Amino acid sequence: MKTKTLLFLLVMLSFTVFAQNKANPDEASIKKSLTYFMNSIKDKKIDQGVNCIYPKLFIVIPKDQMTQILNMTYNNPFMKIDMSNLKFGNIELPKQINGEYFSIVNYFFHLKCDVGSLNDEMKKRLNAAFISKYGKNNVKYIAAESSYFVNAHMRACAVSKNRKNWQFIILEKEYKPHLIRVLPKKVLDKI
Repeated sequence: MKTKTLLFLLVMLSFTVFAQNKANPDEASIKKSLTYFMNSIKDKKIDQGVNCIYPKLFIVIPKDQMTQILNMTYNNPFMKIDMSNLKFGNIELPKQINGEYFSIVNYFFHLKCDVGSLNDEMKKRLNAAFISKYGKNNVKYIAAESSYFVNAHMRACAVSKNRKNWQFIILEKEYKPHLIRVLPKKVLDKI
């Protein structure tokens, strides 16, 4: 009986040690970098946020155009956007490809979009866009506040040369054809 108990404890210890070895040692630095990126956008420090974007993306969208798009979205006087409650899902172990490390990151946040200044047609378009992007169950319109509340489920590719400082590309299926020039095939296959 003691032998079986001892054997059981050794097996459990082995599983525990194996599970700890499989933990992602880069997870903390990826979370820190993504949080910095999201807070930069949230705080309307758009230039700071753009610096968190993987530079090869600017082959597809010029950096000044990306800055302009983000400014129009997050500094828009007609539509106030607030992001909150950032949480992380699965963060893959980084894989080294051509001298850079790539990790797929799943994350979630709440998005509040005050649309009180928009006309009904624009509200309908925005509603359709939110439902298309996030799913009907994740979008709620509160008429009393003239605001949309969205549970945003997102994926990004974290990229680093040193595994300390990470830059990001938001991963969405509709942008996959454009990302062929930016990301390795092994990463693209996961989109």
